[in-house]
Amino acid sequence: MLDATRPDVMVEFTHAAACMEAAPLAAARGIHMVLGASGLNAEQLQSLDTMSREHGIGVIVAPNFALGAVVLKKLAEQAAAFFDYVDVVEAHHEMKIDAPSGFSLAIARGMREERGRDFERNQTEIHHLDETRGGDIGGVGIHSMRLPGRSAHHEVVFGAGGQTLSIRHDTLGRDCYMPGVLRCVREVGNRPGLTVGLETVLGL
Repeated sequence: MLDATRPDVMVEFTHAAACMEAAPLAAARGIHMVLGASGLNAEQLQSLDTMSREHGIGVIVAPNFALGAVVLKKLAEQAAAFFDYVDVVEAHHEMKIDAPSGFSLAIARGMREERGRDFERNQTEIHHLDETRGGDIGGVGIHSMRLPGRSAHHEVVFGAGGQTLSIRHDTLGRDCYMPGVLRCVREVGNRPGLTVGLETVLGL
């Protein structure tokens, strides 16, 4: 298909394994890439960076293309310095095959990086049901729900003495992704190498 259509940009929104199979095929043909695949890890990002430099192309990887979601991530990173406890709750439709979402992982990693150290996390002594405390990245608890009627929802909940702070974004329709996707498609050719995050493209 790539040989037949000869595109300037390939947009790929599947999952990490499929993305890493498609990316070398596009890179070898000098095709820029906008990637929204869920769950890309640090090793895979490094591979994409190397690939982009070897072939002289631009690659943009964004866990989320919704402007509101990107603002949520930025606000959460700014708040991270002021709280010792935080959890991320994400909910998606029942057909999503991975958990947690790639964007929830990006939020957790971004907060941990901005804070510069792990968050505090309650160490539960008695578990009546395994895994009810969720996953843990740098002290950030991550909890995933998969339900019909959901699209994509992320909430960051900070806790401190006598108070909590919640920051939430709800995707109500997939049309919210298109402005971000189109912005990346237009700019990827002017950004050689790897760019991570829509916030980087927008200059947030």
